[in-house]
Amino acid sequence: MSLNRRQFLVLGGLLGGVGVATLAHRALTSGAVSRPPSLAATTAPSPTTTPTGQTIAAAKTAIAPKGLFAPVRGDVRIAVISDLNSAYGSTTYEAEVHKAIALIPGWEPDVVLSGGDMVAGQAPSLSPAEIQAMWNGFDRHVGAPLRKTGLPFGFTIGNHDASGALSVGGKFLFSREREAAAAYWNAPAHNPNLQFVDRAGFPFYYTFQHKDIFYLVWDASTSQMPPEQIAWAEKSLASATAQSAKMRMVIGHLPLYAVAVGRDELGEILAPADKLRALLEKYRVHTYISGHDHAYYPAHSGKLELLHTSALGSGPRPLLNSRLQPFKTLTVIDVDLDADATRYTTYNMTTMQVVDHKTLPRLIVGPTGRALRLDVNESDLTTAERSLTFTPS
Repeated sequence: MSLNRRQFLVLGGLLGGVGVATLAHRALTSGAVSRPPSLAATTAPSPTTTPTGQTIAAAKTAIAPKGLFAPVRGDVRIAVISDLNSAYGSTTYEAEVHKAIALIPGWEPDVVLSGGDMVAGQAPSLSPAEIQAMWNGFDRHVGAPLRKTGLPFGFTIGNHDASGALSVGGKFLFSREREAAAAYWNAPAHNPNLQFVDRAGFPFYYTFQHKDIFYLVWDASTSQMPPEQIAWAEKSLASATAQSAKMRMVIGHLPLYAVAVGRDELGEILAPADKLRALLEKYRVHTYISGHDHAYYPAHSGKLELLHTSALGSGPRPLLNSRLQPFKTLTVIDVDLDADATRYTTYNMTTMQVVDHKTLPRLIVGPTGRALRLDVNESDLTTAERSLTFTPS
């Protein structure tokens, strides 16, 4: 079947006890897409083994943890998690976090990405010992188990990890938390196993490359990024390394456009959203991955695709313009590099059912603009949808 901008595939019924829905799509500049009518596994090369001994299934093989719906593997597979933390100062994690970390190897991803908020800081009352205890807890429950798999772990710093908020005098309000985060991630024992291109600003902003995808991580722990970091991002995306990659992705904690109840104020989203989006579009960034909103919404604005991740930890939030109950998620992204296309399979980590994207709002209007569900084009909108305006939650 062929669609003008994206393909939207929904498989009804149950498979292995799991409701199924997957979303396939292509960038606007790629034109029409033609795909076979089935996502069934096809003959593929033999699996490969990484230097760490991890066996990776070949492309076009359906693979998932036992008992779960198994999406067909792309050229590259990415597992995406976000917002793992609980209450301020927490050193433990909720059941869905433990479940996700245990199951991730079963999807056989090439890389794991996090949208931030790995610990539960941003509280002035936390002592240095309490901040250190949070990172010790993260390492015990998340960091060490992921390192044991040998999987590369790319992450962005969230406001609860090490907020970049500044005082009136221009100093970091949470300097102790930023120092603790930098110390944790720069310790040789906590090597995230990334192929760095530029790690001068690590762990706050950096670039890495893996299997023909160039990843840029910026410090979106506050709504205002300093001009020098934006200039760094542009220089990095314009580089020969970035532009010669088959795909480019950017990861930041705050989203460009609000999608969740209680996250629809200007301080909760990156500014200026349209200017930053234009920057990413200029350098042919395929997808911007964000956390913070605690609500899952696969979307696009202009030529840029947007993956808003839900929380794995406490406090998933309802979507704006929706009556759906909030839920916690893990998303598997399968990438077709030659087609410049990705396919999402997103699991409700409480029920382990796959999210049916057609149950999500067709568009969400926030204070700085609107985001359309990934399968919906501007031309698909009804007159009523086009006239929707932002209503604060």
